[in-house]
Amino acid sequence: MSMPNRRAILLAISGVVLAGFAAYAYVHRGAAPTQFQGWVEAEMLFIAPDEVGRVETLGVREGQQVAAGAPLFALDADLQRAAVAENEAAVTNARITYQRAQELLKKAVGSQKAFDDAESTLRTAEARLNSAKTRLDRRVIKSPAAGTIQEVYYREGEMVQAGRPIVSLLPPGNIKVRFFVPQAVVPTIRIGDLVAVQCDGCAKDLGARVRFISAQAEFTPPIIYSLEERARLVFRVEAIPERPADLRVGQPVTVVLQPVAGQSHASK
Repeated sequence: MSMPNRRAILLAISGVVLAGFAAYAYVHRGAAPTQFQGWVEAEMLFIAPDEVGRVETLGVREGQQVAAGAPLFALDADLQRAAVAENEAAVTNARITYQRAQELLKKAVGSQKAFDDAESTLRTAEARLNSAKTRLDRRVIKSPAAGTIQEVYYREGEMVQAGRPIVSLLPPGNIKVRFFVPQAVVPTIRIGDLVAVQCDGCAKDLGARVRFISAQAEFTPPIIYSLEERARLVFRVEAIPERPADLRVGQPVTVVLQPVAGQSHASK
């Protein structure tokens, strides 16, 4: 066989092989991946006072575990205590006036209007006292849930405006894994599905339950989508870790759309 014929045969074989690879790539070009990159996020609770005040005591530090109802901090309460004392005196006077009007009405000496006015005054004084006591009680702020103190923004002696957080709290249930999937994968994911979570230095059996799937695509330009453009659409998915204590906020993770070994999908 001459050299030109051999070269022609080799080129023909190479062409067939390349065509085979091209066909395979074409058929599988739209295959959806099963692994996606994501990260750990947290929904913090920012604990703030109802009214302006100075931080009198701070009972927690960053990284501390607290139970639900544990005291976090207290603001100076001199004005609130004074308001309670003032309203207690008002209630005492109003009660005396009410009792006197009641006795006079029983003896047919006093009028019904005087009794009604005294009763109304007493009820108003009692309501103001309850309000003053509530304001006093709220000078001591307790933890609304069990969790970990993430940051302390004000220290003892500092003045804080109403609504400005003094500490941030992270309950374990507020940790979530966020990742993005292409639109071809969205129909394969359901709320309650179990996904595997992998990260550097983490346990091998970490799992999370899907709790949210975005209804609209993100990071998409306002254009008419072609087949190629549709492959760029991504949808946000959030999953709640089954062992949140094993993850750290901001930590990059790999999410695998497969059940964790030994576990199955949640019942729908």
